[in-house]
Amino acid sequence: MHTKNYFIIGGTGGIGKAMVEQLLQTTTNKLAITNADVRVFATYHKSIPDFEADNLYWIAMDICDEQSIKHAADTIKQQTAHIDWVINCAGLLHTKIRQPEKALQQIESEFFLQNMQVNALASLLIAKHIKPLLAKSERSMDKPAIFATISARVGSISDNQLGGWYSYRMSKAALNMGMKNLSIEWGRSLKNVCVVVMQPGTVNTQLSAPFQGNVADGQLFSPAYSAECLLEVLSKMSAAQSGSFVDWAGESIPW
Repeated sequence: MHTKNYFIIGGTGGIGKAMVEQLLQTTTNKLAITNADVRVFATYHKSIPDFEADNLYWIAMDICDEQSIKHAADTIKQQTAHIDWVINCAGLLHTKIRQPEKALQQIESEFFLQNMQVNALASLLIAKHIKPLLAKSERSMDKPAIFATISARVGSISDNQLGGWYSYRMSKAALNMGMKNLSIEWGRSLKNVCVVVMQPGTVNTQLSAPFQGNVADGQLFSPAYSAECLLEVLSKMSAAQSGSFVDWAGESIPW
């Protein structure tokens, strides 16, 4: 019996938590795996969540600290020899004191670098330390191992018509380039792994809360709906699609 192992980074956030909950219900949804067990490893930052399940393993991780990322990977290795899917749901758009910049004069170095650390560098460091676990996944061209990261449509350079949001846009564009690079490297050294960046739609979470007033009717998704769509798209990805930038419906987004 093959155990399907998932690793969700940012498992206490809106989308991440919804993914954890849905993956734990794989016996009743479209991701059901015949003759397989499911285990979900999920990260939290500060306080361990009170949400529990027999096949759910919470792991502390600070995505801004490489040693913390390495420790999380080492912790997983104590529980299993492989990971099949990795999904990074963590991201930064604003803080309690900083909002996305509307103009050049609002650029502030510390906030810019914080965006780069969280939104761009973290996924590369996670990939660096999780690769040995992905390498031992039972994978094929049609059913590859998955390394997915939540990006944003505003990270598309060619689709930028409004400007603004310098730190967020630039960090997501950097993330996209990093994941494209990773897909090329792993295409040579780690066969049958699909590296993909995904746009989840505008989701009703703390990240989007200050900006929901501008969202058109019917375009604000619940975390559960977005998570379901993203998982459905990932379940259909092949290794040949590694290096893709897609939205919640599986449609390609221009770089």
